[in-house]
Amino acid sequence: MNLTIEDFIHYLVVERGLASNTIESYKRDLVKYAEYLKKVETVSSFEEVTREHIIAFMRYMMENGKSSKTIARHVASIRSFHQFLLREHIMDKDPSVHIETPQVERTLPKVLSPDEVEALLTAPDEFTPFGKREKAMLELLYATGIRVTELMNLNVEDVHMTMGFVRCIGKGDKERIVPMGKMASEALQKYIEESRSKLLKRNQKEEALFLNHHGRRLTRQGFWKILKKLALSAQIEKELTPHTLRHSFATHLLENGADLRAVQEMLGHADISTTQIYTHVTKKRLKDVYNEFHPRA
Repeated sequence: MNLTIEDFIHYLVVERGLASNTIESYKRDLVKYAEYLKKVETVSSFEEVTREHIIAFMRYMMENGKSSKTIARHVASIRSFHQFLLREHIMDKDPSVHIETPQVERTLPKVLSPDEVEALLTAPDEFTPFGKREKAMLELLYATGIRVTELMNLNVEDVHMTMGFVRCIGKGDKERIVPMGKMASEALQKYIEESRSKLLKRNQKEEALFLNHHGRRLTRQGFWKILKKLALSAQIEKELTPHTLRHSFATHLLENGADLRAVQEMLGHADISTTQIYTHVTKKRLKDVYNEFHPRA
């Protein structure tokens, strides 16, 4: 069964060209699915799988405290997998057809207030090479709304200071050009001119824009540790994730009258319905403001 999953993963890499994080997610979901089929249902081959087995797997996840969002993601992975098996004539029917995906509650993204963003952006110690790097990363994230993975994958040549934009590769290897503001440009220029060469050490051929203490490309995990440290320094009590500045970027733009389509383009969302979640955030914010300040609220 594991070999069949590997064939599917190979198809996702070669023919679909999906991002590595997406492929890893598919693999994790399907390995759990196969383990359940073997251990609980004593199924030794995917050809034996029925609709009832998939429903039982969903029930098993629910009983083990998995959220509706996690179950829905597993169902989507299973459905794609069985469609692949049908196309490849490994199975003569698709047992995942007509299985209803659990209703997922859309949780509103957590965002920082403009004051909290300001506190976070001023938290790095700009008198040190690492502080200049941290300042440049935070300014760029808030100025562009790019994902942390996209930030980590940036090379020096992807940043165009005079033109004021960043070129990044998003999900599905899609390229997009995102404008960046004056403050982000200044912080980046300062980091590149005064600090990056010090961090490079012996790796003079390293193309990565943001470097770790070994002079190599900074990782997402490395950034996450930096963010937690800076949030503590800025005395931000809200739960922060690597996506928080991206959420704040989109919400603050919409609160100040930006066009939804423009925000969609900058975020790199394929579907505008994904971007619309931020309009719910701004409406909630308006309601909170009304309740706090209107004398008859």
